[in-house]
Amino acid sequence: MIDALAISNAILWAVVLALLVAVFALARQVGILYERVAPMGALMIDSGPAVGEAAPRLDLPALGGGAVAVGAAGSHSQLLFFLSPTCPVCKKLLPILKSIAAAEAGWLRIVLASDGEPEEHRAFYRRAALTDFSYVLSAELGMALRVGKLPYAVLLDEAGRVRAKGLVNSREQLESLFTAKEMNVASVQEFVTGQAGQGSGT
Repeated sequence: MIDALAISNAILWAVVLALLVAVFALARQVGILYERVAPMGALMIDSGPAVGEAAPRLDLPALGGGAVAVGAAGSHSQLLFFLSPTCPVCKKLLPILKSIAAAEAGWLRIVLASDGEPEEHRAFYRRAALTDFSYVLSAELGMALRVGKLPYAVLLDEAGRVRAKGLVNSREQLESLFTAKEMNVASVQEFVTGQAGQGSGT
């Protein structure tokens, strides 16, 4: 009876130790997976002016009146956000853009950009309460920056140079453009890939 109890205790301890080893190994694998699946920034498409190059300089009429100087040197950076009234992801990002515009007002101006029928855009402009933004319609701007898919954003610095750009589907991807500017890299992906390359080389 005592021998059976001792054997069962030994087996129980062996199982507990095996579980501890398995949990430790699993935790290590989760850590490795987290590093590999690092938060990615905006998906940069290799077309249009490269990061560091001057953006096209255009003076465009705004839907709300007045004109917008795109690519002009000034005291603020410009975030050009390309959207469409029929794009559901664009609409999802509008409250986020409003929040960013308020939080980053000290250094950033957001310009909404699109093309198409002015009446459709004016209705959208009013319906979505976008009167705090400059909203321009210009096929020329989209072609100059080679915008092929939406929603797409281009961050210009105070000198009118392209600092970051890419397809954006979330707040994280929008803010990755600001991070790229601060870190002086073309994109967050470039930085993450570079870090991974350095890590594998050591």
